[in-house]
Amino acid sequence: MKKYLLTAAVAAAAFVTAAPTAVGAPAAHPADARPAASAAPAAAGTPAVSPSPIEVVRPGERIDAGKGWTVWLTRQGKHWAGEDGAENFRSVVDGNIDLSAPGVSHQSEGDADGVFHSGIFYGTHRAGRVELTEADGTKTVAALLSLPGRPGWGVWYAHTPPAEGGSAVALYDREGRLLADLPAWDR
Repeated sequence: MKKYLLTAAVAAAAFVTAAPTAVGAPAAHPADARPAASAAPAAAGTPAVSPSPIEVVRPGERIDAGKGWTVWLTRQGKHWAGEDGAENFRSVVDGNIDLSAPGVSHQSEGDADGVFHSGIFYGTHRAGRVELTEADGTKTVAALLSLPGRPGWGVWYAHTPPAEGGSAVALYDREGRLLADLPAWDR
């Protein structure tokens, strides 16, 4: 009986993990499909811990972030480009980010059709989600990426409709505790 319950739990976890669950997070592309992590049931008396929601990617691997945007990570930092092909870069090695304490950065570009948001989360190996909050209270959960080997930082990205003012950004751990946040800014 335990064998069948475990099989059903793993199948359910695989279905839930494969289903798009975050507003603004792009659907997986068949060419980019990666195996989903599955969590083993917690032993009796131990708290359940969520599996990492972070997709591990190879250095330089270009990820289709949707709507004409591409994101990739190198050991030096985050790279991104829009439909125009102009490449942008945010360093994690130039001393401007303190990798010893949890934090989150935010860059955004947009127009009347929508806004592409991205940034770096850092200073934790327990990142659970990055969430954007608009002035009207609308929340968007970002997709998370990291390099192999637990470098202590990763990249997040999301799309939102155009909005008045800037987005607040919050980094949470896997248990849902707030680790760091950036307030919204006025345009």
